[in-house]
Amino acid sequence: MSSQFSGSGLIGLPVYSPEERQRRDSSPWTLVQGVLAIVQFGIFFVSLALVLRYLITGNGLFAADLSVLAKAAALYAIMITGSIWEKQVFGRWLFAPSFFWEDVVSMIVIALHTAYLVMLLGGIGGAETRMLVALAGYVFYLINAGQFLRKLRVARGQASSTAAAA
Repeated sequence: MSSQFSGSGLIGLPVYSPEERQRRDSSPWTLVQGVLAIVQFGIFFVSLALVLRYLITGNGLFAADLSVLAKAAALYAIMITGSIWEKQVFGRWLFAPSFFWEDVVSMIVIALHTAYLVMLLGGIGGAETRMLVALAGYVFYLINAGQFLRKLRVARGQASSTAAAA
């Protein structure tokens, strides 16, 4: 792993420098990200149930499509606001060293959701194939959510260690 990408907290380096932590804590986008993450997670669970229902029973295609559209909208919103947050905190729109791998997986999630939208709006492929693409996006979304939750734990642990040392 290049030292450029080692600021992830994976090898003991801090997720945030003291200056970045201050910018994170004072940014209104930090709250926006937290709220959108919770909203997106809720949409995800409903949509996952509807997509699986369609794939298992063949029923509820319209509801499943609507739910995936809602999930894609929430994803795009969190990615746009997240890039603004990353610019404020780290000085880069995306791929800041501390969140490089999270951003890489986010791009896969976006690509799969966008492929779903192209299939739906372009009438490409069948409904089952489209739902399988959505499901693949959801698998990578879960991986990405796990990355962010782990990063949050690492950052909190580092903040506690820093506070205890002071």
